[in-house]
Amino acid sequence: MTSSTTPSAALEAPVHPRTGASDLAQVSVLLYSDDVTTRDSVRAAAGRRPARDVEVTQWHECATAPAVLEALDGGGYDLVVLDGEATPVGGLGLCRQLKNEVFDCPPVLVLTGRPQDGWLAGWSLADEAVPHPLDPIAVADAIARLARASRDR
Repeated sequence: MTSSTTPSAALEAPVHPRTGASDLAQVSVLLYSDDVTTRDSVRAAAGRRPARDVEVTQWHECATAPAVLEALDGGGYDLVVLDGEATPVGGLGLCRQLKNEVFDCPPVLVLTGRPQDGWLAGWSLADEAVPHPLDPIAVADAIARLARASRDR
């Protein structure tokens, strides 16, 4: 039995039925964690294409909160991923600061310490939350949802 779908066709972004334009959301992601292993896990979970209609074109990694503030001050990021377990500045407090201080702050995904910390994600004003240990499917799904929201803003 043969299939009419080629592997490359499976990765093609959907095309809008009326305009014929691609619905591909190409995003630049700012990723904060003091732990290089966590940063590697997030990048591996999301991959280049976290969803059929979402492509990560750039990752910018930061290991300190001042580096995040400086990077966002320069602009150009479509979404932000913050590690709530980072030290000395946790991503949850940093998220709340960004949402209150950065004009037109991009959507933010926070990585919480455990599933029960969802209320902290709400307090932080995060747009999405994924608990540790990181589930690659949950991370990719959250990044895809935020990328679509960023595209539609």
